[in-house]
Amino acid sequence: MRAIRRFTVRTVLPQPVEALGELALNLRWSWHQPTRDLFAAIDPARWEAVHRDPVALLGDLPPERLEELAADDAFVARVQDAAADLHRYLTEPMWYQGLEGSPPAAIAYFSPEYGITSVLPQYSGGLGILAGDHLKSASDLGVPVVGVGLLYKSGYFKQALTRDGWQTETYPVTDPDGLPLTLLRDADGTPASVTVELPGGRELTAHVWKADVGRVPLLLLDSDVPSNDEAARTVTDRLYGGGGEHRLQQEMLLGIGGVRALRLWSRLSGAPAPEVYHTNEGHAGFLGLERIRELVAAGLEFDAALEAVRAATVFTTHTPVPAGIDRFGRDQVQLYLGDSDVLAGVPVERVLALGAEDYAGGDPTVFNMAVMGLRLAQRANGVSQLHGHVSRAMFNGLWPGFDHSEVPITAITNGVHAPTWVDRRVYELAAEHVGGPPGSRSFEHVDSVPAAAIWNARREMREQLVRDARRRVRASWRERGATDAELGWVDDVLDPDVLTIGFARRVPTYKRLTLMLRDPQRLRSLLLDPERPVQIVIAGKSHPADEQGKRLIQQMVRFADDPEVRHRIVFLPNYDIEMAQTLYPGCDVWLNNPLRPLEACGTSGMKAALNGCLNLSIRDGWWDEWFDGENGWAIPTADGVEDPDHRDDLESAALYELIESQIAPRFYDRDADGLPRRWLEMVRHTLASLGPKVLATRMVSDYVRQLYLPAAHAQRSLNGPRYAGAAELAAWKRRLRAGWHGVRVDHVESSGLGDSPQVGEVLHVNAYVSLGDLDPRDVAVQVVHGRVSENDELTDVRTETLAHVEAYEAGRHHFAGDVTLRRTGPFGYTVRVVPRHEHLASVAETGLVANA
Repeated sequence: MRAIRRFTVRTVLPQPVEALGELALNLRWSWHQPTRDLFAAIDPARWEAVHRDPVALLGDLPPERLEELAADDAFVARVQDAAADLHRYLTEPMWYQGLEGSPPAAIAYFSPEYGITSVLPQYSGGLGILAGDHLKSASDLGVPVVGVGLLYKSGYFKQALTRDGWQTETYPVTDPDGLPLTLLRDADGTPASVTVELPGGRELTAHVWKADVGRVPLLLLDSDVPSNDEAARTVTDRLYGGGGEHRLQQEMLLGIGGVRALRLWSRLSGAPAPEVYHTNEGHAGFLGLERIRELVAAGLEFDAALEAVRAATVFTTHTPVPAGIDRFGRDQVQLYLGDSDVLAGVPVERVLALGAEDYAGGDPTVFNMAVMGLRLAQRANGVSQLHGHVSRAMFNGLWPGFDHSEVPITAITNGVHAPTWVDRRVYELAAEHVGGPPGSRSFEHVDSVPAAAIWNARREMREQLVRDARRRVRASWRERGATDAELGWVDDVLDPDVLTIGFARRVPTYKRLTLMLRDPQRLRSLLLDPERPVQIVIAGKSHPADEQGKRLIQQMVRFADDPEVRHRIVFLPNYDIEMAQTLYPGCDVWLNNPLRPLEACGTSGMKAALNGCLNLSIRDGWWDEWFDGENGWAIPTADGVEDPDHRDDLESAALYELIESQIAPRFYDRDADGLPRRWLEMVRHTLASLGPKVLATRMVSDYVRQLYLPAAHAQRSLNGPRYAGAAELAAWKRRLRAGWHGVRVDHVESSGLGDSPQVGEVLHVNAYVSLGDLDPRDVAVQVVHGRVSENDELTDVRTETLAHVEAYEAGRHHFAGDVTLRRTGPFGYTVRVVPRHEHLASVAETGLVANA
């Protein structure tokens, strides 16, 4: 018999311990070990049974146990101390409060998914985990971020395997009342809501739930409300589910509805309106259109509204894979944004132009969310230095005439939230031997930790992983139809004294899950080596619609099912945060072998490194910039080999060779005390060299300094009385574009160098240019110089701005200046004219340039 309605009844806590409710609802517990220990002490067995979920634990306790706790003076004192500690954390000044000037009072952060804790299953992979770590670290630094996302009724999916190793998906329904969330309510107690207009007079209404991520409120929009029709109620049914129309409605709710939710939150809580808006990938890009609509409704014309919005917007691109970018049919976007009142007053043709692929190689029939995101943001970034380079090449068509290096997309390398991902044994080591937790200056003192202490902790974490893996393998085989009588072999799966390699991530083809299977016999010999055996723990989900990814998983599972090797290699289904928190610390080596350069960043190796695990990776993403030859191993890449099969053969052979000739020997090379001294030197070096770099607090502080503060300054300078600055900038750009056809470099002369130029000599440049109707103050005439190739291509360029010397009739002008030669080798230069305005963030911002 099935229920026609379901809901969760929350417990009423006795007054002496009622602060447990506040502690359970603030997700700081997910990274604060003392708070987790407090909940575990209530009932250790029940705590594990509810997967360490405080809300579920309190809801599962019988009234008698609650009364016992309320009568236990020592426990009540622990609760009061924990509540006081949380209050201090939420209110005391932190790093951000010490910044000089006037940093923004609020920053909105939009993302389609958030990986904060397995208790709140609103994530699928790296994008969501990054967003969760961003919010947690913002909280730890006191950065006034407000998160915005969607509340998915079934989250992503729960992964299982069939008997023959095929991935299956189920979608367990979650009840918001059973999650660490609170519903926003109006003054009369009714649920507060936002509405997004749809075509045909339909409306999409959403309630707004709030998760407290430490100091950061996270607003999650839920379309499963009674006032919606059946189709609208399912808009937030699952993450990345449904077809194009379903995804479009999700992204309208996230972007447009999300801005409206922010306004609702400010009205109900008194929180300041955000000064900066951070779009985490293109999924939330419609937020810029809603903010334009607000300004147009207030009387601003479209171009001025666009400039005001751009100044305050930061856009982060996360994928170098074109297939990972959302693209909708132009006609579909016309229907949803033009044939409804959702953007009343905003010309739909201007909206369509923002997402148009109107560049060489683009598709005129589609609307590209990443392209719109870049056009709506004055500041944009990739998530590693290599990814920034790839992104500049990928989107170069938006800025024709500029070299890739000048495309206005910078890079801030991702980081990870250490308190979430570092095992408590590592914290205990740091506390005992260096006097501080990982993430402080303790990384400088890692050499003071005894080798034996590091090795013993590493073995304990490996043993913890072995126990967890055996439990998961047994449960998986039961789901696959095996009986307990068939599963005696599971007790011998993995060995806490064997070199353990981990590989866990999403399973698109470019991440190459099965690269290690290119030579199955060689892999078997590594796994079964009698002197230096290797064991591998693998996990990962394929998108439900990705049949190729599922085939890769099946291929891996079938290999791992072989009785000859199944004690040395396992595939663990349903990879999630809970699994990861045991997997990263328990591995000795973290493997990553994507097809370079298609890994934007890849933060799993960072989490492993903070636990003393060594990386074995293709030089892609973050590993490309921070591998130093001593903190792990780089798998050689066969760049330039066009045959993908041959490339995989070459790179898999390099992988086997590294494991066989370097990694396994170093792990098993022990001294008289049984310690692998050279291995432990690499562990220490990894912690010292990577520890400070891979922290999400470093990442968030980089965002604050490099993007949030400049964006806040820019929007304040434009958004004065009646947005006069935005209106002036918009008018200037119109005049610039209208007159740019008359801009050209007519003639260039140079002097000052001898027949054999030497370092220190000065090149004098005279440039004669036509500006048509434009004023010399509208432009910068630049000498662009650098190393020159045999085909006259400039690299490693620098620019010098020439001074205006004289004006002639017919809009012609003379500019001049000097360039000091500071480098030896082939030298070349050219002259160009670019727009200049105090409110431009980059010379390439307008996409206009006149090259000699």
